[in-house]
Amino acid sequence: MEPNVIIGIVAAVVVIAIIAIVWYLHSRKSADRPSPQEQASTVAASAGGQPSTGHEQASSETAEPEVVARAGTAAPADSAVSVATAAAVPAAPAKPALDKPEGARSRIERLRAKLAKSSNPFGKALFNILAKDNLSEADWEDVEDTLLLADVGAEASAQLVDELRTDSRITGTSDPAQVREALRSKLLDLVGPGMDRRLNANKEDASTPSVIIMVGVNGTGKTTTAGKLARLFVADGKQVVMGAADTFRAAAADQLETWGAKVGVPVVRSDKDGADPASVAFEASARAKEENADVLIIDTAGRLQNKANLMDELGKIRRVTEKNLPVDEVLLVLDATTGQNGMTQAKVFAEAIGITGVVLSKLDGSAKGGIVVSVQKELGVPVKLVGLGEGPDDLAPFDPEGFVDGILA
Repeated sequence: MEPNVIIGIVAAVVVIAIIAIVWYLHSRKSADRPSPQEQASTVAASAGGQPSTGHEQASSETAEPEVVARAGTAAPADSAVSVATAAAVPAAPAKPALDKPEGARSRIERLRAKLAKSSNPFGKALFNILAKDNLSEADWEDVEDTLLLADVGAEASAQLVDELRTDSRITGTSDPAQVREALRSKLLDLVGPGMDRRLNANKEDASTPSVIIMVGVNGTGKTTTAGKLARLFVADGKQVVMGAADTFRAAAADQLETWGAKVGVPVVRSDKDGADPASVAFEASARAKEENADVLIIDTAGRLQNKANLMDELGKIRRVTEKNLPVDEVLLVLDATTGQNGMTQAKVFAEAIGITGVVLSKLDGSAKGGIVVSVQKELGVPVKLVGLGEGPDDLAPFDPEGFVDGILA
């Protein structure tokens, strides 16, 4: 074989060997380089995390800001994703602040002021007549007419006129101060300052929870009064539960819940309209007993006093409630502006369920405040609370002296 051929073969072999070596080295270098996924895992590991797949990494980024928020520390400055995610997490909504209801004492003071500003208080009209010199028979007739128009009632009006006519402070002098004092004394006696007007829930021997059932005809403001009464108890530091047993009026339970939410009072209600009111009352009494509440207020549907089936339903509500708790109080809500029409209502409710007290709504600005006298005389139960207006705390314990002073102011 010639030398040139041998040299060519050797050169070819050398070239092939070099190519093989270069290819081998390149392959080894590529195999040692980490993949993009492995690089991401290495970065995460160097930051204190764990290698993960893309799905697991997204989950850890979502969770990380929550941990940071709980721990109260900041996210790492070099973690743009963590910072952005933390900023995107919405803050927990703050609970709305509860109302602080007005106390009973200041409410009574406002009662006097509002009565004094009413459009036509009958006490002031009486004083203007009695302060005249030498009262004539016509003047005494005006006195009696004023009392009747104020819904004092025929029997009570005649009694008061007779007492005023024999009082020497009125018939023997024209001194306005003496006339006013005589009239004040007689009116106060008529209103009944000695009646126990405390709510049973405020008595020392009251059962716990003390149960109050609110009753009345449509349109007297019964549900509103129940909500305002809850506020009055909360102002006294009592724990209250309300039961929405008015299941016939769609908005009644919502209305009661709105009142309760403002002062932190829970409301037991049915999930559907038209449910059995007695079952709601039963559940409310069970919850009040379980939570050891101080007071349970049960709102009932307004009803006409001439509907026997509706009146019987009130009796059922009371009986079912008493399977869990004794009923201490049944409050009849009357509209003070209805006057003697309210007396018929009151008598029927008293017979159907038995009432322990009366709440007079819309007393402020009414010339018919004499219903305080007539309702007590007819039913033998006291007026315990009076409505003063539309405000959430415009419900006050009835104060006989404040009432009389207000209508004479």
